[in-house]
Amino acid sequence: MISHRVVGDGPAVLLVHAGVCDARMWERQIEDLRVDHRVITVDLRGYGETPLEGGAKYADAADVLEVLDELGVSVTKAVGSSYGAYVVLQAASRAPERFERLVLMSPPADNVVPTDDFRAFAAEENALLEAGDVDGATELNVRTSVGPEADDAARELVRVMQRHAFEVQLAAGEVDADEWEVGGITAPIRLFTGAHELKFFGACAEYLTELLPNVEHTELAWAGHLPSLERPEEMTALIRASL
Repeated sequence: MISHRVVGDGPAVLLVHAGVCDARMWERQIEDLRVDHRVITVDLRGYGETPLEGGAKYADAADVLEVLDELGVSVTKAVGSSYGAYVVLQAASRAPERFERLVLMSPPADNVVPTDDFRAFAAEENALLEAGDVDGATELNVRTSVGPEADDAARELVRVMQRHAFEVQLAAGEVDADEWEVGGITAPIRLFTGAHELKFFGACAEYLTELLPNVEHTELAWAGHLPSLERPEEMTALIRASL
């Protein structure tokens, strides 16, 4: 059910996409990492090529672990962006022995009070979607998520991925997406945030640094919420070094 792709040969590395994107966000990183890694990408339910059924009960982290089982991957490194980083944290909390190292970009975190800018964004997005303005909600997400260093091609790709996700998820209606508690992770974590993104994600990084052992956090002065699309060569080099 979960669309996934495997390329390359070597130690496994799992890439999990942001909530405004799908697996297409990783193309530049795949081309680099496939040289010496077995690169696994997934489309979470309601994104990319993975459908979402109305009334479905599921957990994204469970889906990710099932893909690893299907591929016979017992231990992997993992890279996650935004919501995908949150999914990675949940999976690594449930099965810490299966994750060797984590590279995370701006994961949200439970138990962190939303900042004013995050509340304003969420309220505007909800109002647009309730009014049926999918185009407006899409543009809001592009403006909010994509930092100043991104080129037009990156912005258009996010626009296409986000609009598709909205269309699929709105058509599905109510679903029951379960979330697992984060904790008990043993893998070293390299955590990146951007100076040009919502303040909420910096607060989440501070919380996760205190909650989890062996976290190294870096704020990227040039980055927004999607650094792997904004400066792909630079972020790919940081990901590779962190792996």
